[in-house]
Amino acid sequence: MEIVFQFAPYGQEFEPGPERLVLDVGLKTVPGVIDHHQPEAEAECAASLVVKYPELVLRHLPGPIDRLTIVTHRLPDFDAVSSIFLSLKLLELQQVDRAMKEIAAYARLVDSATLPKNVELSSTPYGLLRALFVAIQKPEEETNLERVQEGLKLLKLLYEQARLGRDIMDCRTVFQGIDRYLKAMHRVEDDYFNYLEDLEKATRVQLSLPRSQGPGWELVDGLVVQNPKSFLLKEWARRDIFNSSLGRGFSFLLTNLANRRFIIGVDPEAGVNLRGLGSLLNRLEKEKREKLGRPFSERWYEGNCPFFDYRIIDSPQDGPALNHQEVLEAVLEFSRKVKS
Repeated sequence: MEIVFQFAPYGQEFEPGPERLVLDVGLKTVPGVIDHHQPEAEAECAASLVVKYPELVLRHLPGPIDRLTIVTHRLPDFDAVSSIFLSLKLLELQQVDRAMKEIAAYARLVDSATLPKNVELSSTPYGLLRALFVAIQKPEEETNLERVQEGLKLLKLLYEQARLGRDIMDCRTVFQGIDRYLKAMHRVEDDYFNYLEDLEKATRVQLSLPRSQGPGWELVDGLVVQNPKSFLLKEWARRDIFNSSLGRGFSFLLTNLANRRFIIGVDPEAGVNLRGLGSLLNRLEKEKREKLGRPFSERWYEGNCPFFDYRIIDSPQDGPALNHQEVLEAVLEFSRKVKS
């Protein structure tokens, strides 16, 4: 079977199509389109949905085909490549086996940012794949395809290990003899020093954020970082109990990527979310665009699906009108309102 990959913008809606699988994008969970970013979705990632509901793949592709088009989002991440691997394995085996379930469970931990903090980042597949992705310096279309190819190689190895009953959470011994993964391990280890550089230039904040369960708020430590060097900034920051004033790690992170993209998130273990901040940013974005005469065709993503539960916010795909100071002021205003 020939496989053709296509890459779509985040949040693009798709309808099912013949001889096509849409994974981790599409805004619906139906045969042929498996996504989890819509408000009515289950609290699962795309990979875990493939394993939980194999009929979404098998019913859509009931017989052998010569050519399969797989669509996922641009710059595919661990969940995207895992959902691709599991879908292809499902078409091969026509059933879900134990190893597939283990990969889906691991992908769910990765995508929900709940990997155990006692797992060495340089030993776990997620850290290594991020390091491999960082090494790809090509135009986006080539980068997209190479990310998928790197992910499928890694997941094939993980699947073989899971079939043998080995732990796929920490695979240092498995990766030791493979040069590409040894280099990735070293890149992850070196990235900690990049984090320390980012920490020096970061703005540290303490915020009052709404509890995820029940009324009230919690005080959390946060970092505001512009143009970070560290590709695992979020993971190092959340584990950093030594430099955070509350001793619980930096549970809040605002990352500014060259003023072209802002990513805001909170650690699920902190028991807080950002419900309401996305609405505030969208109101301010609309007001600023009106002043600039710029159409309000793209919105800030608010993380308004059960899987993310308002813990992630991402700026509009056509680039935010709000600048760094305006975004930071919105965060501080949100915190003041939550506390009061």
